[in-house]
Amino acid sequence: MATDNVMQMSIRSLEETEEDEDLDETLSERLWGLTEMFPGPVQKFFAHFIGLSGLAFKTSYSFGRNALWILASSATIMVLPVVFESERAQQQEQQLQQQRQILLGPNAAVSGTGSQNLLPGIGMMTPGMMGSK
Repeated sequence: MATDNVMQMSIRSLEETEEDEDLDETLSERLWGLTEMFPGPVQKFFAHFIGLSGLAFKTSYSFGRNALWILASSATIMVLPVVFESERAQQQEQQLQQQRQILLGPNAAVSGTGSQNLLPGIGMMTPGMMGSK
C-alpha cells in the first residue's frame, strides 16, 4: 500500500511538471486559443464590430478636424476686421482727446465738450433767472 501511494505521488509530480511546461506560451497564443472557444458567427460579428468601430473613429476624427478648421477660419475672417475697426476707432478717439487737451488744457479732455461748466456746483445763470431776484 505504501508503495502504491509513493508511486501515485511520483506520477502526480511528473504530471504537474509537464503541466508547468505547457504554460510557457505567449499572450497572443493564449488569446488565439480563446478564439477557438467561440463559434464562427460570434467571431465574425466581433471582427466586423471592431472593424466598424475603427472606421467610425477615423471618420469622426476626420469630420471633427475639418469642422474645426472651417469654424476657426470663418471666425477669423469674420471677427478680425471688426476688432481692427474698433481698435482704430479707439485710437482716433484717444488722438482727439490728446489734441483737445493740448489746445484747451487738462480739464477739456476730461469734460468732452466745451458747453459744460468746468466748476462743479455752479450752474450757468440764464437771463430769466437773474431777473427773478
